[in-house]
Amino acid sequence: MIKTLRFSKLILLFSFAITMMTPSHAQEALDKSEVGLIIREYLLENPELLLEIQQALETKQQQELAATQSNILTSQKDKVFSAPYQIEIGNPEAEITIVEFFDYNCVFCQRALADMETLLESNNNIKFILKEFPVLGEASIEATRVSMAFSKILPEKHAKFHTELLALVGQKDGNRAMQLAVEMGANQIEIMTEMDNPQVIETIQSTYELANELGITGTPSYIVGNEVVFGAVGHDQLESKIKSITQ
Repeated sequence: MIKTLRFSKLILLFSFAITMMTPSHAQEALDKSEVGLIIREYLLENPELLLEIQQALETKQQQELAATQSNILTSQKDKVFSAPYQIEIGNPEAEITIVEFFDYNCVFCQRALADMETLLESNNNIKFILKEFPVLGEASIEATRVSMAFSKILPEKHAKFHTELLALVGQKDGNRAMQLAVEMGANQIEIMTEMDNPQVIETIQSTYELANELGITGTPSYIVGNEVVFGAVGHDQLESKIKSITQ
């Protein structure tokens, strides 16, 4: 989230501006209380300046965040596009890759599932990389661990497992994920063994770190080209962003 400029910082900014514009002898004559009164009166007479400064700050912060995100997407390409356990859906040879951070208990991720399926049906040159990003509690972490283990046991069924688990109504935890995994042909003991693989936790932690560096705090969030897109923006916006990177 973009932080707004606190009022105290505005006061300091205006104080500096006024003292810079005031002749040196007048500066000596003004004490702090007088400067404070001048600033207060000026802001009351020109309140629109607060909005202008806030907007300028937000624009600057957005630009800085976008630059940081672009650098990370370039410098950490393997972590973004080739991490262990990630789910790939769509044409493996597609030229366009969309990365989605999701949580199995995120209702917005559940709704966004239809957006992904629509895009894949309408464009064979797209693939999705889905990153397990369990941010909604222990139940999500356990469901994620089962999913990751399933990807090693039955990789050819992982995409189907993902869509079916995400589409389930109600909370998804380790038990529900395990039940689905067994129904789809996985061996429960093998799943439980793989769940304890240190690489599972390491991968989850790595995704947390990557999300933090990119400013991602919730799900779903996407990477489209060099842009990080926050929230369930819907099919139309995703399609528009895809077109913008292919033109």
